Amino acid sequence: MAKVKLDYMSLSMRAEGSDDMVRELSGRFLDMADKYAAPGFYFPALPPSVFEDCCRDPEELNTGDMKPLTTPKEVAPGADWDVVAIYDDAGIPSIMHRFRRMSNKELFGGSDKPHPAFIIGGEVYDEIYISVYPNVMINGKPYSLPFQKPAGNITLDDFSKACFSKGEGWHPMTAAEWGFLANLSLKLGTLPHGNTDYGAWHGDHKEHGQKAPNSNRTLTGTGPETWTHDHTKTGVHDLCGNIWEVLAGLRIKNGVLMVAANNDAALPETDLTQCGDDWKLLTDDKGAPVYVSASGSEIVFTTDNDEAGGVGSSEWGKVKTECKSEMLKEYALFAGEEEAYCYIDATEGEYIPFRGGYWDGGVSAGVFNLGLDLPRSNSWAYGGGRSAFFKKKQKAER
Repeated sequence: MAKVKLDYMSLSMRAEGSDDMVRELSGRFLDMADKYAAPGFYFPALPPSVFEDCCRDPEELNTGDMKPLTTPKEVAPGADWDVVAIYDDAGIPSIMHRFRRMSNKELFGGSDKPHPAFIIGGEVYDEIYISVYPNVMINGKPYSLPFQKPAGNITLDDFSKACFSKGEGWHPMTAAEWGFLANLSLKLGTLPHGNTDYGAWHGDHKEHGQKAPNSNRTLTGTGPETWTHDHTKTGVHDLCGNIWEVLAGLRIKNGVLMVAANNDAALPETDLTQCGDDWKLLTDDKGAPVYVSASGSEIVFTTDNDEAGGVGSSEWGKVKTECKSEMLKEYALFAGEEEAYCYIDATEGEYIPFRGGYWDGGVSAGVFNLGLDLPRSNSWAYGGGRSAFFKKKQKAER
């Protein structure tokens, strides 16, 4: 039996179990810390003595004066951040990025209300946590871990079920949360690059990650800083390219856009099945439903029901919006990246969102890339996802 506690920046890891398991998890943690360390900083290997006494906790080893290797600090203007390891009910950690509440006004000059990613079940939350990396599946549950081949071949419903199974507060990343990250990256002027050309960024092949064996996908977190949402080592990785990411809480059905209320897609009790009762209309600022008219390379967001229908794909810069809608802004359904592509099927039926593009997307990939043209039953090698988390308020906090 072994126990260890390790700290780096705002990231902390505690592990308890067999010597082999603790040694492996500690090695992974230190590998990641070494990757993110300041130039010239060296992380020594764990000494063999760590695994000799059956007591490895720093408090029990009289090392209470140990301090984190660096002090957490804000590295980009805008939202406060923190990177932490959060354990699920299976006792396995995920590396998560904490985001503090921001208003639409702070993000994109909208109203003073909180961005919907921070309103869950009618409660306003001060913070949410988003996976730093696209998730890998372990024993049927998704995890955010570095140096992993991101999972693929998952459906929206199966992935949602797997995320909710991790315990209270865990959920599939939602369209509202992706919209928040996309808007934040745009605000900071740090739209992420990524694996868009067989392991490298199409704009500069000097930017590349480490490919997974026998794959064009890169291992999570192995790209440069520009592959994160804020172009820092501690940002959220791989939002552009590598794999498409499925999201909960947004769909187009029979040509009209629909969403969950605020970030209620983060709650397992919210009924977002195909015939679920908790879908709400995405509206313009006057409350009119927003429809999509698509034909070939022409896509129009409109409040005219008579124009709805069709299938289209186009650069966001050529997409037309005939209505003023703060909700479209909230969900990053606008030309935040003009060359990123928008694919929409507005014909009869239901279609759910994949975002970000994939490893062969080239200039069409990006955090604003939108694929709203596949059914919820879709499962493909290019499609994965990431989990998110919030600490549910207790009655005394309300």
